[in-house]
Amino acid sequence: MTSADYEVKALTTETWDAYARMMERHNGVFGGCWCTYFHTMHDEKTFDADDNRSLKRRLVDDDRAHAALVFDGDQAVAWCQFGSPAELPNIYHRKQYDAELDRLPDYRITCMFVDKKYRRKGLSTVALRGALDLIAQAGGGVVEAYPHDNDGKKVSVLYNGTRNLFERAGFAYIRPKGLRNCVMRIELG
Repeated sequence: MTSADYEVKALTTETWDAYARMMERHNGVFGGCWCTYFHTMHDEKTFDADDNRSLKRRLVDDDRAHAALVFDGDQAVAWCQFGSPAELPNIYHRKQYDAELDRLPDYRITCMFVDKKYRRKGLSTVALRGALDLIAQAGGGVVEAYPHDNDGKKVSVLYNGTRNLFERAGFAYIRPKGLRNCVMRIELG
């Protein structure tokens, strides 16, 4: 299959069931997070998969959770989460990030995931491009991401892709963030 064989759709109430089935196939992903980690600050978290599922559903229903979902037929097989800093306030290394902040972006890309049966097929790229297309359709602006800066070394958990993935998509490296992540940006007109 090629990237043209997949369709990208926004995460909405209409695509929720496909998203939920993908999450359930992977036990809520990342320890039952349901891709809610970046939506809430640490003291607001329950660390319970059922609570996270309910929270994500409420955020989708309220149009406060956004993602590009990659579909193979009617099955969601990958996603790339994005949103405003108000929607996604919790990022790793927040204290350092805030201390070095030169401008607040219009959008953040905070999480990516590919179904285990679809890995190594370029779907992270498809999901990222889908997110950028959805952001552009919403008016664009400055988009920031915080990928792993792994110097080509294997990393066991890539919740937000690699620096190389974002460079290929046109993002510019801004600065390091923490030991193994970085800040990257692109401006969409």
